[in-house]
Amino acid sequence: MQSIALIDYGSGNLRSAEKALQRASRELGGAREVVTTDDPDIIARADRVVLPGVGAFAACMRALEARPGVVEAIGEAVVSRGAPFLGVCVGMQLLADRGLEFGETAGLGWIAGEVRRLQPDGSFFKVPHMGWNALEAVADHPLFDGLPPGAHMYFTHSFALYPADPAEAVAQTDHGGRFTAAVARDNIAGVQFHPEKSQAAGLSLLANFLEWRP
Repeated sequence: MQSIALIDYGSGNLRSAEKALQRASRELGGAREVVTTDDPDIIARADRVVLPGVGAFAACMRALEARPGVVEAIGEAVVSRGAPFLGVCVGMQLLADRGLEFGETAGLGWIAGEVRRLQPDGSFFKVPHMGWNALEAVADHPLFDGLPPGAHMYFTHSFALYPADPAEAVAQTDHGGRFTAAVARDNIAGVQFHPEKSQAAGLSLLANFLEWRP
């Protein structure tokens, strides 16, 4: 049975994410087990890894590092074994070299770049950015297979990841200026929006992740 480790480090919509992954798995058929866990042994052996995140970059990184062996186990699964990885919201931001929220905090460094506050052009565009926005795919990627052009996803955030390599930004959206909505490199992917809150389009993306063979 394929195992999907949903990382529990005290941050993120764990229950909503767990239910969405389970539903996507049921609709695909096949044998999969979604495990919400901070057990390094389970994480290191997982077939796929999902890292959620809600809140501030620095607080989430500290919380992740405070779980003994979890960062190392994620690295074992994702970097050493090549297990497909999906970061969600702040879970995507933690892929960066650093975050600039409440000072400078080092991230995982898997996607070169930094996390900066949104600076929309025009007073109409508020920060935090909350609501539905259309995705613009800027590169072909299996995560978006079958999604209609301009699929709408649900966002809630004040900061975004700005990759050093534009090729690693595979989708954008606009909120008084464009910013990265999804990143990907090799077996690593991240989305700034919340698939678990994005109805049918979000479930389709999660299903694509569950079948992704990098």
